[in-house]
Amino acid sequence: MATCDAGPSSRPLKGEKVTILNSKGLNLVGELADTGSRELCILSHGFRSSREDPTLVTLSRALTGAGFSTFRFDFTGNGESEGAFAYGSYWREADDLRSVVNYWRFRGWSVVSLIGHSKGGNAVLLYASKYGDVGSVVNVSGRFDLSKGINMRLGGRKGLKKLEEQGFLDVYDKSGKFEFRAVKSDVEERLGTDMHKACLEIPESCRVSNVHGAVDEIVPVQEAYEFDKRMRNSTVQIVDGADHNFQLKQEEIARLVVEFVRSCPKQPLRAAL
Repeated sequence: MATCDAGPSSRPLKGEKVTILNSKGLNLVGELADTGSRELCILSHGFRSSREDPTLVTLSRALTGAGFSTFRFDFTGNGESEGAFAYGSYWREADDLRSVVNYWRFRGWSVVSLIGHSKGGNAVLLYASKYGDVGSVVNVSGRFDLSKGINMRLGGRKGLKKLEEQGFLDVYDKSGKFEFRAVKSDVEERLGTDMHKACLEIPESCRVSNVHGAVDEIVPVQEAYEFDKRMRNSTVQIVDGADHNFQLKQEEIARLVVEFVRSCPKQPLRAAL
């Protein structure tokens, strides 16, 4: 396996590209930063993003600087991974995570933490609720109430009306460039994803950190407290002055995540299922 620099997080981080087959037979592409430690943190990106998301890169560098190995990957239909992009797909992404976790466990790695940013935060929480086999989870800027944020993405009432009438909606950016297509079933899937129930089902043995920016303009900071209310072993960590992507607070979020992962009890190696 490729070696990487485990020094300060500001140094370039070398990694090895790894392709993992998911449960649908599609290739998920990711990058392993191997420090020589078999303690692995898996990092998940947000909506229409990829493993190259700046926050994930920052966290990977900080975690490897602390001695952990990391793996960050692209969900189905994102980045370099195969498959079609789908609006919604929350449980599909939790299933992708399952394939990734089992891949590394089968090869003798100990998955010590799942860390997700934005929609990726929802994915790691859904994973923990369904499988209950990870010792720690970090939810960075996840959204608790999935009925919110749809208007912003789909063009308000006008967009939702068009979606209802024709069963799909093509979304364009401000310059008129096509971004993605949402179909009615995608929105229904999102609305049917129950984060309240999922939080209640996360076992007490799994420690959760809900990290959020105080001035998040996309997902209100109150969402972090809504998650925390429903989990048995969680904390809330608010970063003052931070927006959704922590653009001016990268060092602060890196410090909080590393401190949390370090503080979690070591988990025994688990066999892949």
